Amino acid sequence: MKRPEFFDLEEPKIKIEEILVVKDKYFNPKNVAIITGAASGIGRATAVALAANGLTVVGTDVNEEGGKETVRRAEDLGGRVIFIKTDLTKDQEIEGCVRQASQYGSIKFLANIAGMQHIDPVENFPMRVYDLMQAIMVRAPFYLSKLSIPHIKRSEDGTGAIGNMCSVHGHMVTKNKPVYNITKFALRGLAQSIAAEGEGKIRGFTISVGFVRTPLALNQIPDQAKQRGITPEEVVRDVMMGRSQIKEMMTPVEVANLFVIGFSFLGKYLIGGDLLFDGGMVKTY
Repeated sequence: MKRPEFFDLEEPKIKIEEILVVKDKYFNPKNVAIITGAASGIGRATAVALAANGLTVVGTDVNEEGGKETVRRAEDLGGRVIFIKTDLTKDQEIEGCVRQASQYGSIKFLANIAGMQHIDPVENFPMRVYDLMQAIMVRAPFYLSKLSIPHIKRSEDGTGAIGNMCSVHGHMVTKNKPVYNITKFALRGLAQSIAAEGEGKIRGFTISVGFVRTPLALNQIPDQAKQRGITPEEVVRDVMMGRSQIKEMMTPVEVANLFVIGFSFLGKYLIGGDLLFDGGMVKTY
């Protein structure tokens, strides 16, 4: 049997013509956007897209080599990304990241994108992995938001936005992903809480998508197959894309463009809301 194209897929290169460019008065080098998970996938694409829109981007990740590659890709497209290696499980490093970011301009935007996956049912789920996922995907976004909001308030007009990378798993759940499901529901709660306190000036929002062509999605195929007792081909066809009306994965830059919308004036009324771009997985089954 021929291997499906998903299995041989490398992370797509980002082309300038694929990036949504918005003329927004706050999209300029004086303003800073902090992006977590910036060494690959959606985080990298978002860092590059926001840099191409004129912002000074501070990208964070534990993967220093990948972070430097993101810096190079942004430079190739005429943007500026500063990479700060940051372990999101360590408060001191989170604090240091925000402190350093504030030295490059006014912090206006924060995109909490960093994440991880582990496939196991509740009864077998390792608590050490539970704690790690909660630290990276819930506690760190909360702490980064807590530290960034005072900077946003001191920025021009006291306006800004915090966007969280949610998922269809923040709307529905699939089996053997209990902690991933929990964290994504939590990120919606965090965004709505920020929005409730933001008085229309500091917006919180989430972005929810289905499967994206990233290492996080592709690397889970073997575990999904093992846990469900099906073939990898069936995981892609029936589990990943089975409920989607569009039978192809999104690209990272397509998700990044949603952050461009959310942070720009186009997202003016996106207050506590969620951009659900999932190919119909949630609403049309």
